[in-house]
Amino acid sequence: MKQSTTRIQTVMAEIQARISSRAYLPGFRLPSVRAQAQAMGLSVSTVVEAYERLAAEGVIASRPGSGFFVAGPVAPLALAKIGPQLDRQIDPLWVSRQSLEADVATLKPGCGWLPASWMYETGVRRALRTLARAKPEALAEYATPLGHAGLRQFLSRRLAGNGISAAPDQIMLTESGTQAIDLICRFLLEPGDTVLVDDPCYFNFHALLKAHRANVVGVPYTPNGPDVEKFEAALREHTPRLYITNSGIHNPTGATLSPAVAHRVLKLAESSNVVIVEDDIFCDFEATPAPRLAAFDGLSRVIHISSFSKTISASLRCGYIAARSNWIESLSDLKLATSFGGGRLAAEIILAALTDSGYRRHLESLRLRLTEARTKTAAKLNTLGITPWLTPQAGMFLWCQLPKGTDAAAVARFCLKEDVVLAPGNAFSQSLSASNFLRFNAAQSSDDRIFEVLARALHSSAVIALPQ
Repeated sequence: MKQSTTRIQTVMAEIQARISSRAYLPGFRLPSVRAQAQAMGLSVSTVVEAYERLAAEGVIASRPGSGFFVAGPVAPLALAKIGPQLDRQIDPLWVSRQSLEADVATLKPGCGWLPASWMYETGVRRALRTLARAKPEALAEYATPLGHAGLRQFLSRRLAGNGISAAPDQIMLTESGTQAIDLICRFLLEPGDTVLVDDPCYFNFHALLKAHRANVVGVPYTPNGPDVEKFEAALREHTPRLYITNSGIHNPTGATLSPAVAHRVLKLAESSNVVIVEDDIFCDFEATPAPRLAAFDGLSRVIHISSFSKTISASLRCGYIAARSNWIESLSDLKLATSFGGGRLAAEIILAALTDSGYRRHLESLRLRLTEARTKTAAKLNTLGITPWLTPQAGMFLWCQLPKGTDAAAVARFCLKEDVVLAPGNAFSQSLSASNFLRFNAAQSSDDRIFEVLARALHSSAVIALPQ
């Protein structure tokens, strides 16, 4: 009876998971009991009992002669239930929570930001002292729909330095880079639309696209950008609406886009009518800027976004979108509808910090510090048999391969027990093909305890992957 009950619960859990992920919406007709039994390799009687129990709980409803149907209303959206059910140690939302909720004693080589002491703290403090004497409107009023005019004018000049022509009225401030992508998805996507992402890519792209009920397809990433042949094949097969990428410093690999690949990607995008969202959040880490798709394209079918959370302050929520003027008009309406005026105070502080005489010196020092950190971290990882996929030219990330046969998720589980938060490869991979990769943040990897814990993890039998 116990075994039968377990099988019944398995069927119930499968149906409830599909309802929670909104794969089964209210009114959806469930597979027949015979079809469900065949699909799960169970007896018809087991499925019948599971359906009857779900009906008794009001989850589904029976219609004599027609079958079983999902009862309403629509289930609250549970992002963790959408897509393949992942080990929590590689679930993007779980990795983010572990990094954000960690206490000061926890080491975070898997997180995606600099230590607080590496940020432009002095510039923020100076800006705060200045703004303490500002007019009341700067401290208490909503911002205009497009955001602080002075910051947008500054950004227009700054973008021009990277070859991107964007007038101030083609730039809209947002609360963050994540909000920028969220607004773009609201603007351009319908549930079920296909979005291309790099494989691997920043793991929160996966989580955000789940929230928009998009069909996500990964394109393998190379040291020079997306695999162009695979990109072309994905365009042909899936007719995507969007392609989201980094063309400066790529997250998580640290790679940079080559001019040749950039031109080919844009040519293919033009023929397929796909819109490209170019996330440039790591631009200030570069000593020599990589090609920008928005510069080659002239903001025709490329939308350029960024924020200041990686070099100035993650606590000040301020990002931006640069796009075609007619799109900015519609995006500003969406911004008003979802967050109203936006943060004026954050924009005031960011502008003061960016135009502060010390910001350029801060970046020069930061780039040197990151180069030293990458070199030291790579050397320590090499002694453990952990090797970088490539040697990045800039930035904080090292995308590293573990010794053959080692499972990154198991390493993450082991290290978490020792208060070390890691970022396993499959959190970044749509195809789940990076099971023996880890992303290391060199700026967060100075503590030798990280490598001591890693060494113990790699010698543990619990981290050996099963044969494929």
